[in-house]
Amino acid sequence: MDSLSLDPKQLFEEATAQSRLEDFGDPTFHDPFERTCRALDQEAGLNDAGRAAQHQRLVDSLITRARAEYWFERHPEILEERIEAPLVIVGLPRTGTTLLHRVIAADPSFDCALWYETRFPSPPENWDWISEDPRIEQGKREVAETLAFVPELASVHPWDACQPDEEIMLMEPSFLTTMTEAYTDVPEFGKWRLGQSQRPSYVALERSLKLLQWQHRRLDRARERWVLKAPVHMKDMALLFETFPDVTVVQTHRDPLQSIPSICSLNHYLWQLGADEPDPVSAGTEWSRIFRDGVNACTAFRDAGHDGRFLDIQFLDTVKDPIGVVQRIYDFIGKPLTPLATDQMRQWTDDNAREKRPPHAYTLEKFGLSEEGIDRDFGAYRERFVGESGSRT
Repeated sequence: MDSLSLDPKQLFEEATAQSRLEDFGDPTFHDPFERTCRALDQEAGLNDAGRAAQHQRLVDSLITRARAEYWFERHPEILEERIEAPLVIVGLPRTGTTLLHRVIAADPSFDCALWYETRFPSPPENWDWISEDPRIEQGKREVAETLAFVPELASVHPWDACQPDEEIMLMEPSFLTTMTEAYTDVPEFGKWRLGQSQRPSYVALERSLKLLQWQHRRLDRARERWVLKAPVHMKDMALLFETFPDVTVVQTHRDPLQSIPSICSLNHYLWQLGADEPDPVSAGTEWSRIFRDGVNACTAFRDAGHDGRFLDIQFLDTVKDPIGVVQRIYDFIGKPLTPLATDQMRQWTDDNAREKRPPHAYTLEKFGLSEEGIDRDFGAYRERFVGESGSRT
């Protein structure tokens, strides 16, 4: 088969051949899937490496859907799992969400999804559950290839296939998330996606978490409560609360003068995985808009009677005293911070200090941004949530 093809029919055929499975679940995903294929084919300006990578990513997403249906059919008890009282970290990217997520996940009483699990949530059908999970090597290989192709990504995000990571990849097989925009410059597709309900993405998230929790139970890894993290939830808080009615949310804050160009830099690097000289100004335009809409939607949701379910955390506080911030969070959710958890968290912070990664350099100007534009788009957010203490780098 043509590894550069983005034709939906061929992608289905390849997913079926690789997985030997034919049931891809609820067929309503076909329209967003076909639109994603068309955008990648006609709009993204992909080079051959990018076409091959997106080809395989689309096939992987179809296989993820098919494997999930395989396990649900054979073990219907999976869908009876309950994801109770999750703690969800949201906020603009580059505001300490990953640091806070991974520190809390070091507490052995919290469950979390590791990067390789978010990328490949279903176990292989023939795995014996005793030998090393083959998804681990698959994940490590993909992370290594990504960093080898664009080494600068290591300065922006701590890539590790066996560390906790955000659950947006569990939502990716809906073909409605920002993942396509994260890896490619497809503004017209983004405009279409913006008008679509994200409900299928949250259905996929809940089902995937149940599948992972069932696996963790079989592997004696299940814990009493999940800690999750994804900045994109800000745009769809109502769906998050509908999916997990007993959710508690930690929202992290940092001045958008720092966080917005930083996230634009990250996504511009991701675009370089598949396109020759992608436009940084386009990255600035698209990702500033995405997160402007996100913080505005989240603020409106909070003001509609949900503010008491949110705890606000400043980026600098997390960087300076992560354990102290965790204590505030545990006090908020009524959970004791045990000596064992504290020791595990301190060990994690020692092993994963920021200075062990290269520095990340970026400017507003490279992405067509300005202080005036940031203040126009994020002024109300800055005044309410950042304040003087959070505005410093």
